[in-house]
Amino acid sequence: MLEVRREGAVAVIAMDRHEKRNSINADVCRALREAFEEQVATLDADDPVRVIMFTGNGTAFSAGADLGGGVYSEEFYDQHERLLRTMESIPIPVVAAVNGPAVGAGVQLALAADLRVMDPQAFLAVPVVKVGLALDWWTVQRASAVIGGGHARTLLYSAQPVDANFCERVGFANKIGDATEAMAYCQELATFAPLSLQHIKAVINDDLARADHDPAREELQRKAWYSDDASEFRTARQEKRTPKFTGK
Repeated sequence: MLEVRREGAVAVIAMDRHEKRNSINADVCRALREAFEEQVATLDADDPVRVIMFTGNGTAFSAGADLGGGVYSEEFYDQHERLLRTMESIPIPVVAAVNGPAVGAGVQLALAADLRVMDPQAFLAVPVVKVGLALDWWTVQRASAVIGGGHARTLLYSAQPVDANFCERVGFANKIGDATEAMAYCQELATFAPLSLQHIKAVINDDLARADHDPAREELQRKAWYSDDASEFRTARQEKRTPKFTGK
């Protein structure tokens, strides 16, 4: 499910579900969160982790939610949100090495990182409008903060894939490079003053994306997740046809 290793002051956390293109379910989210928390526990050790490189083994970063793995359950919803909160709140910089396609929830994982290095062949896609679901408040706000409202609309409204060059141009990718270059980037970051990095992370992430919950907004999200349209997508997927959405 996961591979966790150390390369000097850099911890590597890699999703390792080749057969599922690193798609995630509640169990994966829980395991990832625990892996991130374990790195925080090293901060008081003689040889602490300074940077976390987060990636996927194989040819994909993450194909998103495992649609056959119970992702329509409350458990996945809760575990996924807890993972994203952990990634953005731990006092260690997280660099997402986006080594291949990142789709849906895979894009959310990359957004939760502090910095992103994208392979030249990688791309992003967020097809929620094609599957009848809704993104949480944090994801939409974080996408707008990272790439700007106009580009966030392009990514979210169109559901079309965008390549690494687009991502670098709009600020999603801080650098284009392969896994070796991503590791070199992390190793350099690990030489910088840890307390300075922690402060920068805390201030940048205090961007109101975690503002007080709005019950009406949350109800809209849950309404989409448990809608007839969401059920219609699952049925159409099984029947290998185009879904017919009704707005119910």
